[in-house]
Amino acid sequence: MNNPRPKVRLSRALGIPLTPKSVKYFEARPYPPGVHGRGRKQESDYKVRLREKQRLRAQYNIREAQLRNAFAKAGKVEGKTGEALLIDLERRLDALVLRSGLARTIYQARQFVVHRHVLVNGRRVDRPSYRLRPGDVITIAERSRSMDPFRIAAAGGNAPEKVPPYLEARHDALAARLVRLPERSEIPVICDEQLVVEHYSR
Repeated sequence: MNNPRPKVRLSRALGIPLTPKSVKYFEARPYPPGVHGRGRKQESDYKVRLREKQRLRAQYNIREAQLRNAFAKAGKVEGKTGEALLIDLERRLDALVLRSGLARTIYQARQFVVHRHVLVNGRRVDRPSYRLRPGDVITIAERSRSMDPFRIAAAGGNAPEKVPPYLEARHDALAARLVRLPERSEIPVICDEQLVVEHYSR
């Protein structure tokens, strides 16, 4: 019987666990789904680069057009395009809601933002793609704090093993602050960004 969880199937196809629930399934069956999952032949350079791009998209839960736009913007930044791309994506509001432990998954983080539970500097923001700047503060709206997901977050239930050093998080206060721009080595994303650059530059 096929596993009904689409995120688990996607995790296995991309070779990375995308949600906490998918971790145990992924560890038990880390190969891609389907009858040929265990015995894939050597892949072309194109397929390898394509999968790396899909991995990046999945970890930020963004559309192809959003990733293309971010790549175009990163290409105008001095330095390595791949690093600039990841730093830009990491400034997304939904990504920082996740990293700070206010949400359990990127999907939940997006939902919180879209449903207007999240404030930036005291103002309601409902765009998951909103980019934060150093010094910006994320909080959960007062009327939303009694909801179960935020009670769990306030108790540290979603807290990552380590909050990235570019963030300050106070789970009890349901608040986080972007201290500075992240460095590539600090961003908890599994991706060879150079392959993504090569995919879009071909």
